[in-house]
Amino acid sequence: MTSQNHPDSALSRRPLPTRPGLSRRRLLQGSAALAAGAAGAGALAACGADSSAPSGATQIDYWLWDANQLPAYSAAIDLFMEQNPDIVVRITQMGWDDYWTKLTASFVAEAGPDAFTDHLARFPEFVNLGVIAPLDGLAALEDVAAEQFQDGLQELWSDQSGTRYGIPKDYDTIAVLYDQNMLAEEGLAPEDLENLDWNPEDGGSFERMLARLTVDTNGVRGDEEGFDPTSIARYGLGADAGTDYTGQTSWSPFALSTGWTFTDEPTWGTRFNYDDERFAATMDWYFGLVDKGFFPPFGTFGDSSPTQSQLQSGSAALVTVGSWMISTFANMEGMELGIAPLPTGPAGTPVSMFNGLGDSISAQSTHKEEAARLIAFLASDEAQQVIGERAPFFPATDVGTEAAIEAYSARGLDVTPFTDRVARGETGLYPLVENSASIASIMQAAFDQCWMRQIDGADFASYNDRVNALFE
Repeated sequence: MTSQNHPDSALSRRPLPTRPGLSRRRLLQGSAALAAGAAGAGALAACGADSSAPSGATQIDYWLWDANQLPAYSAAIDLFMEQNPDIVVRITQMGWDDYWTKLTASFVAEAGPDAFTDHLARFPEFVNLGVIAPLDGLAALEDVAAEQFQDGLQELWSDQSGTRYGIPKDYDTIAVLYDQNMLAEEGLAPEDLENLDWNPEDGGSFERMLARLTVDTNGVRGDEEGFDPTSIARYGLGADAGTDYTGQTSWSPFALSTGWTFTDEPTWGTRFNYDDERFAATMDWYFGLVDKGFFPPFGTFGDSSPTQSQLQSGSAALVTVGSWMISTFANMEGMELGIAPLPTGPAGTPVSMFNGLGDSISAQSTHKEEAARLIAFLASDEAQQVIGERAPFFPATDVGTEAAIEAYSARGLDVTPFTDRVARGETGLYPLVENSASIASIMQAAFDQCWMRQIDGADFASYNDRVNALFE
């Protein structure tokens, strides 16, 4: 969905940046500036000119970080302003590395946006700090029901008492991506990647496929005699530069498909389960693929060699990728993108992490009702249709999702391996918890060391104790 660095995906929207500093935003006006902002992922841009605001109209600010989303939301917001001439919306898009720094600074200076794109890893902190407004009681949002979104999305944007602080914007899931040209050269068909299964004991048919697709520098496949697991030309499964405590695009589909869950509750859990035997077995299998030569050792691919580059260059045969990256992969030259479902796990189905962004309103906004009208419209079928037709992602409602599926299909892409997980209820929620920054800090060393083959899955239990102590 976005173009930001992520320890779990070279181009992702999911982690939180730590880079300090941000120059003041440039307020670019007009449609030409908007187009320029959409073209430059790292650019800071705004649209909606003060001088064009009708006399007496209320101007509100809406912030988002994803340049890829800007055209879709601009089109929907243009429609909103046509229908609501008493409101002028100024959109500001800035790069991921700057977004959270600027947003936090704006809260301190009491100069933030009226409404903005929010992230689940920040949401609990914002609620505790009182910098985002509860949405219940705002008239425009009274008829925006949880049922109009994909199951579970509104729950992710509600606090422990059920008070809403965000309106779902979109969702994302995980699937397996590959180059169809590579597959054909190997004498395989897309159907060979369907209905694969895995287990932590022997890896199932999924691991056998990884062996089949792995090739060492002597041209020997991973399922042939004489294969050298220490000298690999093409890995069966590609890897991001790093992984984190959620493992969204890496280990989480495998762990979740054992029946394991992150915490003791679907949302707002207070006990993590990194000490569960199913999790330990998954870690031993997943990172154990390094020893077999099917998965890159720690540090093999850095930020300059993201998973799409690994497919394009032939350094990896398969990659597990988030749906927000579909267009990025589809636009890679010399590659014909194929999308396959995740393998079925011991629980009996594939399972993808289910995550989504939300629209929140700043507590300090003096135009909360106008901001509520905007985000209510963005959740409407009318807006979701407009967004879905243009979106390189899946909007939060059925209408928006179907529009996106059709738009992808018109480009020759079958994206149902992503959407089927939601339609069939084969998902596990992103771990919505407090203390996310501290959890990330504690667990990073464990995942790095396991990938470096320095600790085993059972060793995660001691880190789990430290995480759970945060909630005491």
